[in-house]
Amino acid sequence: MTDNDTHDSVETDGGTATQPAQAHRNTNYLDEEVNILKPSTAFMRDHLRVVWTSFVVWALIVFGPVTLTAIAPGPMSQTMPVLGFPLHYFLVAFCAPTGALILAAIYARKRDSLDEKYGIDHSTPDTGGDTGGGPDDAAATDGGVEQ
Repeated sequence: MTDNDTHDSVETDGGTATQPAQAHRNTNYLDEEVNILKPSTAFMRDHLRVVWTSFVVWALIVFGPVTLTAIAPGPMSQTMPVLGFPLHYFLVAFCAPTGALILAAIYARKRDSLDEKYGIDHSTPDTGGDTGGGPDDAAATDGGVEQ
């Protein structure tokens, strides 16, 4: 069985890894403390910054029209001249779901750029031969070994 905790056996294309990528490779994430308020590694800090920013923007997109309608019901309940229904309805029924989809795409792009910055590769390595795809090839989901 190969040792997946070390990154010494990773083959590169001959390029040099950036400092954040080297720091990521040298970090054993299984031994690092995970604290959502005080992340222990640079990757975790950057990722949490993206997550919290996305969360705040999502909350504004989803709850903003509802809050504005509660605060100022007059302007938000006026009928839109072009579409013919109240402004708050348009914001909740169309803009909130569309904004959430756009936000998901932005998150995916930001996460890909973080993966690139820290040298994270999600492709599966080619083992070089047909292993048959038997039950011994699958990893146990709990991290243990098959009895």
